[in-house]
Amino acid sequence: MGTDLIISKIDTFHKQADLAFIAKNADHYFSIFDPSFKFTGANAITLNLRDYKADIQSFFRRAKSIETSHYRIKSSFEDEVFTEKIARKSIIIKPNLLIFSKKQTIQTEEIYQWKNIGGEWKVLAIEVVLEEKY
Repeated sequence: MGTDLIISKIDTFHKQADLAFIAKNADHYFSIFDPSFKFTGANAITLNLRDYKADIQSFFRRAKSIETSHYRIKSSFEDEVFTEKIARKSIIIKPNLLIFSKKQTIQTEEIYQWKNIGGEWKVLAIEVVLEEKY
């Protein structure tokens, strides 16, 4: 399978995941992750899929609204694993007091590892290598 075809498939999954993230739909968001998934945050703490799900679901409950977008910085395909580095910008609106809201912007650079398992591309790992919050 050519790299352009892989990128096309992966882009479709990213779009679906972004829409699920914006809609705060955890079930749909996590459909792209392999059960062996590992998440390493900017703080160098690694979470398995179960713990990452709990973190994201808690995040969804605390957020009033979420916007997110990304672009690919670079990618490679070796040993059946597609690796890409993406830059992401997310804007989160959180409730603050009774009627006010607080806006937080998070910019990250993330390394994704994807593998075609049983004919379906799944995320094996995400590592956040840079994170800025303001």
